[in-house]
Amino acid sequence: MGIEIERKFLVDQQQWDHLEKPEGENYRQGYLLTDPEKTIRVRQTPDKGFLTIKGISVGATRSEFEYEIPFLEAGELLDQFSASALSKIRYKIWFDGHLWEVDEFLADNKGLIVAEIELKSENEKFNIPSWITDEVTGEDKYYNSNLTLLPYKDWK
Repeated sequence: MGIEIERKFLVDQQQWDHLEKPEGENYRQGYLLTDPEKTIRVRQTPDKGFLTIKGISVGATRSEFEYEIPFLEAGELLDQFSASALSKIRYKIWFDGHLWEVDEFLADNKGLIVAEIELKSENEKFNIPSWITDEVTGEDKYYNSNLTLLPYKDWK
């Protein structure tokens, strides 16, 4: 079984704007199924497509199965079958031996920036960059699938 152990954090906008960072990649992703216990997602990166199935989160851990699919087929699935979708720019930043994936959301989620770190265990120690603020692991509204249903612009 595939397992994902991931923690999520908010990013300080002001520090982020002044941070030297690599060029980001545009991601487009949509959901074929959004259910509290599972999601099925299609994603297009600049040159690849992916189909991902995720289970319910328990702490920072959940089951995850991800498969590369043809780029054009990913686009067709997004266009023809996704019930909800979002776009974002993803930045990959190495900090103190760990990869941080930072998503700067676009369109209806513009203004939201979330950083994720994947770990080998829930107890794994890591240092937090200065541009990270609050941890939001396990907060449902920050799941990408939920951002497609209740976007950041509609939060009160």
